[in-house]
Amino acid sequence: MEHPDPWSPVDALGDALHHLRMSGVFYCRSDFTAPWGLELPPMPDCLMFHVVTAGRCWLEVPGEAPRMLQPGDLTLVPHGQGHRLASEPGGAAAKLFELPRETLSERYEILRQGGGGAATHLVCGAVRFDDPAAHHLVAMLPRVLGMEAPGSPYTDWMHSTLRLMAAEARELRPGGEAVVTRLADILVIQAIRSWIAEAPAARAGWLGALKDRQIGRVLAAVHRDPAQPWTLASLASEAGMSRSAFAARFTELVGMPAMQYVARWRMHVALIRLQQHDEGIARLASRVGYQSEAAFSRAFKRFVGMSPGAVSRQRGAGAAAAGS
Repeated sequence: MEHPDPWSPVDALGDALHHLRMSGVFYCRSDFTAPWGLELPPMPDCLMFHVVTAGRCWLEVPGEAPRMLQPGDLTLVPHGQGHRLASEPGGAAAKLFELPRETLSERYEILRQGGGGAATHLVCGAVRFDDPAAHHLVAMLPRVLGMEAPGSPYTDWMHSTLRLMAAEARELRPGGEAVVTRLADILVIQAIRSWIAEAPAARAGWLGALKDRQIGRVLAAVHRDPAQPWTLASLASEAGMSRSAFAARFTELVGMPAMQYVARWRMHVALIRLQQHDEGIARLASRVGYQSEAAFSRAFKRFVGMSPGAVSRQRGAGAAAAGS
């Protein structure tokens, strides 16, 4: 099978990380003075992050203990859950979209708030992942993921990256917005990589299967080309195993039979495409390996619980509401 991207890694985990490409929903520099508080609303399908460049603050996520963030700390709220940032835990908080702001571009702004006390400066953002494998990987992250620069094996380059980000955010030189957003993307990806390398939860299930030499190769092939007319025999051949040995090992590592995984992955790809793109149903059906739009629609409704058209209309309604 010809690989569609010559720069993409051949291992499945590397492939998923390679496709951790983010599209920014918004980025902002926040300049606060105590006492202050900021309430961020839920942002479905988005990963939110906060980098403290000066001062300190408290992060409060429902169901989690409050966390104090200090300069050099990067914290992710991977599942778009609403949360609060404040100079002290439990204090009053203004809603994000009710604060006055200085808009620098469509997706980058400066927020200012506070009572004139101790200063805290942050770079915050909300990003979305378009690739289905990256989307699936992010869905497995914990509710809050922190990466503290002083305790990281990547301390030197993280400090350098954070210093550059802080300088660019502070000075607002030409092109500073692009530099800040690219540096934020790098830091977010590094935090996810570190979690995969260190967390016990990343050693089993789907992530563990991605690391397996034979099963990982099959997963990468299915992810790259879901439209391929996969059969148990062709998947076993991709793994270099007999059908019976492959079927048993795949189910053991992934937690479901191989052909069930293929069917679910096709629907996962289709759902993300419908939620994020304006794409015709017939074209999408072909993209995920269905010759018949009707057969695709039936399979999609079984998996998702609603028709492809209904998901597409939901996306359109959401876009219209956001623009109003």
